[in-house]
Amino acid sequence: MTEQAQTDPAADDSAGGDWDSAMAEQRQAGSSAPGNQVGQAQPVEMPELDGTSPASARTGATSDRNLDVILDIPVTVSMEIGRTRLPIRSLLQLNQGSIVELDQLAGEPMDVLVNGTLIAHGEVVVVNERFGIRLTDVVSPAERVRKLK
Repeated sequence: MTEQAQTDPAADDSAGGDWDSAMAEQRQAGSSAPGNQVGQAQPVEMPELDGTSPASARTGATSDRNLDVILDIPVTVSMEIGRTRLPIRSLLQLNQGSIVELDQLAGEPMDVLVNGTLIAHGEVVVVNERFGIRLTDVVSPAERVRKLK
């Protein structure tokens, strides 16, 4: 469930006034800087990219990548046994006991998706009365990039 912001016309007017005054202040500050006019792009010198981060370059650890930052980011992992396309009419006629035919054959490996991207194929296993998946083929990063195009 999402919350929708309620708009107040009086608040919009004051926000617009605040925005206008902020923009005028920015224009004034930009025009007072020597050689800098608002709306003109200035060249910026960029450092060469050599595969190291500034932090690792300072510490001398160029070969070690610091992955600790992303290790705790949650992702959605899903297993897909197949897909099908149905017209809305057929979808609305589904009820308990209906059978939906999928595009994969029995015995074919399942797709393992992370945030909707195929990363592996596997087979269903039962461990301690729970379903699991044994990975049989992991998609290479190069192959994942090729499928994006």
